[in-house]
Amino acid sequence: MKPQQLLLFVCLSFSMMTQAQKFDKLDKSPMDRAYYPANAAKRTFVKSEAKKAAAQPIIRVTYSRPAKKGREVFGKLLKYREAWRIGANESTEIVFMTDVVFGGTAVKAGRYSLIAIPLENEWTLKLNTELDGWGNYGYDPSKDIASITSPVTQGKEVENLSMALYEASDKVVHLKIGWDTSSAEFPIQLK
Repeated sequence: MKPQQLLLFVCLSFSMMTQAQKFDKLDKSPMDRAYYPANAAKRTFVKSEAKKAAAQPIIRVTYSRPAKKGREVFGKLLKYREAWRIGANESTEIVFMTDVVFGGTAVKAGRYSLIAIPLENEWTLKLNTELDGWGNYGYDPSKDIASITSPVTQGKEVENLSMALYEASDKVVHLKIGWDTSSAEFPIQLK
């Protein structure tokens, strides 16, 4: 093989390899996580072993954060009485590192998807065993294992969907979900 042909072959091969290794563009709805306890992800920075142990994650929610962008969210973008993945892109997932009680149902430690059915005055949050889905496209109501219905409150506008986990009382953690001017809180009892 002539040196010029070899050089052309190497250049073409390198070009094809770099094309196969492209990164996805930045997503418009970035993925985020909420932890209970809130400092669980930063526990390695804690100096005391007792405080590190207290910061071990018990619940983790992974979700994508769509923006309102001037749209009317509830009743328009998200239709009332229709299943919602609670976010954008992949289905929202919750991980329990311990057994819990969710809406009066005992739930084993594990990984589950979350689906909400929003109404004007209340949302129903469902735990589902179908994992690694995109949106609601794979949602199968027969795989729901527990649900909680909570009232919706109206308040300050939240531009990007947000979630937080916090201890509301002894052994009761609330998952707070808010977007636009609506929010709802769902109690999860730790065993």
